[in-house]
Amino acid sequence: MDIVRSFEDYIKQYQQSIDNPETFWADVAGDFHWRKKWDKVLEWDFHKPEVQWFVGGKLNITENCLDRHLPERANQTAIIWEPNDPSEEPRNITYQELFHEVCRVANMLKAQGVQKGDKVCIYMPMIPEVAFAMLACARIGAVHSVVFAGFSSRSLIDRINDAGCKLVLTTDGSYRGDKIINLKAIVDEALESCPSVERVLIKKRTGSKVVMKANRDVWWDEAIKNMPDVCAAEEMDAEDLLFILYTSGSTGKPKGMVHTIGGYMVYTNFTFRTVFQYQEGQVYWCTADVGWITGHSYIVYGPLSAGATTLMFEGVPSWPDMGRFWHVAEKHRVNIFYTAPTAIRSLEKAPLSFVKQYDLHNLKVLGTVGEPINEEAWHWYHEHIGKGKCPIVDTWWQTETGGFMISPIAHITKLKPAFASFPLPGVQPVIMDEKRQEVTTSPGEGRLTIGFPWPGMARTIYGDHQRFRETYFSTFPGKYFTGDGCRRDAEGYYRITGRVDDVIIVSGHNLGTAEIESAVDEHSAVCETAVVGYPHDVKGQGIYAYVICYDRPHEEEKLRHEIRELVAKIIGPIAKPDKIQFVSGLPKTRSGKIMRRILRKVAEGNTTDLGDVTTLLDPSVVEEIKAGAL
Repeated sequence: MDIVRSFEDYIKQYQQSIDNPETFWADVAGDFHWRKKWDKVLEWDFHKPEVQWFVGGKLNITENCLDRHLPERANQTAIIWEPNDPSEEPRNITYQELFHEVCRVANMLKAQGVQKGDKVCIYMPMIPEVAFAMLACARIGAVHSVVFAGFSSRSLIDRINDAGCKLVLTTDGSYRGDKIINLKAIVDEALESCPSVERVLIKKRTGSKVVMKANRDVWWDEAIKNMPDVCAAEEMDAEDLLFILYTSGSTGKPKGMVHTIGGYMVYTNFTFRTVFQYQEGQVYWCTADVGWITGHSYIVYGPLSAGATTLMFEGVPSWPDMGRFWHVAEKHRVNIFYTAPTAIRSLEKAPLSFVKQYDLHNLKVLGTVGEPINEEAWHWYHEHIGKGKCPIVDTWWQTETGGFMISPIAHITKLKPAFASFPLPGVQPVIMDEKRQEVTTSPGEGRLTIGFPWPGMARTIYGDHQRFRETYFSTFPGKYFTGDGCRRDAEGYYRITGRVDDVIIVSGHNLGTAEIESAVDEHSAVCETAVVGYPHDVKGQGIYAYVICYDRPHEEEKLRHEIRELVAKIIGPIAKPDKIQFVSGLPKTRSGKIMRRILRKVAEGNTTDLGDVTTLLDPSVVEEIKAGAL
């Protein structure tokens, strides 16, 4: 099925996808290689909730990402790898080479005892082997759980134990700008509390000194030596698990979102080709890390299933200077560039000379991901990076959705800065008000829900379907609740207004307030903590912690430093609070519930319009919080 090629075509396809969703998605899925065609396109019940796509279909996703491209694309570059240090040589990996590398890793995993259905934890930096590993797991029917290599050992423990991982893939260390992080040491610390892990494979990257544990630790390069470069793909059911990816939850326990093979493959491919309007031969660069859903869907599975050339970047945008992104874009003649508003806001603050010294004329499409982009950053991005000629696709989606849900389509949708614009074909958004009634008017505002299944959606939370139901399907029965607020204007454009639950989006990454509060509370001086988000010029949202101590701290700055370092150790540096205000009490109702609405307003700098505080157990605590606001 051909992708959308005009706005009229979009209207036509969208209507078809709403009127006859099963026919629509069957046409899209027909372009892939299936070992056995499905018996039924869709079975669903949002009340249970249960969703199955392409029921009875048999396939292997790697045959669609690799094998089927070889007759025509064997010598085409599949992955461009740009290392952290610009003086190190990049790698261009063709589809033929990628096929052989994936097969060698797949055979290596089998030799280490990994079987169909086993869980494999991947805790690696942005090197080509991380993509090889993901695809190798999928090749043999193992389930991968990629953990962002910036997370701490505590976060690693939670994720390994919840999934019951049998094997861990990691490196000796990772580069982050001019820093080296000893990943193997973090793994060693974690595995003291992970009884399910039988084997660790370590790829050499930084030359960091590591301790090898006998009968458990194996060097990757030794394990892969002499492995055959062909490996038969395991036949999988469309609804078999492809991966588990953990996202922060409001209870503090990470949620293992389960994505299955058939629907996810069809959806990521369709949305990648549609939104970016990818053309044969273009170079596409998503700056995300594969530890997040963006890396899964739009560095690995979406682009490779579409036969695209996808760029993987190991470094950071600010090293060795603030022109690194633009240097890489020029060097590899990038046509499509997809990054986070956080990065844009950070680079916007640097002198324009960092942009002007590079030739960006090859850019055709720009994109943003992770959070709504503010208008000022949108205009800077459009003018200085896109030179006024590149459309910006402001994509709204989630770990749970698997792929883009609401987004402009490049060169087709008329753009409005800071608006995600229209739902993609197959996506049926429904705005609900506080009385749980549908908002049918435009303009209208409320909570964003989805009223009908789409192929890329998560099927459950691993090992806890009840939590899946309660989190996403209980607030508005019969609908998927996104957790986001949204506004629809008179022309039907959607604008995402941010989270309405206890999740903070920092630099495009979801962090549960409960998880951060729990980490702060582990400091011996801390009695209780409440964490909220507040607007941050660079990160979109910053983390503001209100902390009650057992005794009034004498050295506040020293304690703030200790708390930040503790949070970094328990969760990761990304979760460090930006502001820590020491308070004697928190605004609580008589039932003990913290009124976060008040804390959010104070954190945002609004100390005059706090609403009704008469229901509080001790209203005087609000005055103290206002007086000490940072």
